[in-house]
Amino acid sequence: MALPPPDPQFVLRGSSAEVHTLHFYCGGQEPDYPILFSGSSNGLIHVWNLKTRRVDTILDGHGGKSVHWVEAIYGRDRLLSQGRNQKICLWDLAEGRNTVTDSVLTENVGFCKCSLLKVAQGHWLMAMPGKDLDEPDFGSCPFLLAGYEDGSVILWNLSGGKILSRLACHQEPVMSLDFDSEKTKGVSGSSEEVLTVWSLDEQQNLKVQKTHKLINAGIADVAIRQDKKILATAGWDHRIRIFGWKKLKPLAILDYHTATVHCVSFSDHSRPSERLLAAGSKDHRISIWSIYNQTSGALHCPLETRKPD
Repeated sequence: MALPPPDPQFVLRGSSAEVHTLHFYCGGQEPDYPILFSGSSNGLIHVWNLKTRRVDTILDGHGGKSVHWVEAIYGRDRLLSQGRNQKICLWDLAEGRNTVTDSVLTENVGFCKCSLLKVAQGHWLMAMPGKDLDEPDFGSCPFLLAGYEDGSVILWNLSGGKILSRLACHQEPVMSLDFDSEKTKGVSGSSEEVLTVWSLDEQQNLKVQKTHKLINAGIADVAIRQDKKILATAGWDHRIRIFGWKKLKPLAILDYHTATVHCVSFSDHSRPSERLLAAGSKDHRISIWSIYNQTSGALHCPLETRKPD
């Protein structure tokens, strides 16, 4: 008999606002207990100790405006954050500090998140939303994939600031996307009832590979686990959905939250038994899940039913 979907391993409370973004850092001294960063609608960033399941530090640098992207660089002591106050902040967290050491004005008040890529030791590239596209010379830097309000996904050549391929994936704005560089395919979710998987061929053309119809509209976030085995989505209908990444097979529906799930994030532990999934919600809570960590494990996927607003 198939097992029912699990309950969260534990729940973090205390953000006192909607949780809009999550980011694990798993390189600490205690590998069994990663650090979790969360950004909230009240402009605060919480640094969670998952061993004690409590907040270690609260950062306040976005003037009360929603924080919708955080990512650690150079270890846990340097953090980048992006807020609705049109600023990207660099934080120094070493030795108990909580100081903004630098910031960049984006001139953009939308919800488009930054993206960070490590290209060499101590050398990072960051893509951020802006009003205009400048054309600096990036040399032989990687390409960039971006989702747009018209429902399209675009592949950019950053060296010349040129569009290589444009794909109409959705009828509504793209809310989130993720990309698997090993399989050269990605996934996007929108404010409609469709999850779309698309691929990139050798000629750098984007093509729709598969779509999955949902009962309830609205996918706020998507995340492919680092081992490329499973995909998680955050739903406006309060649910977290788990799919097999290879064939987009529905595996489980995790129904814990009482409001929109804004974000999902996987920890990047190398050992399967330590992998976690975190989900942040409008209900001010962060649920922590341990699922599909053993290859023989199975979860029951209940039939889709529309959830009341």
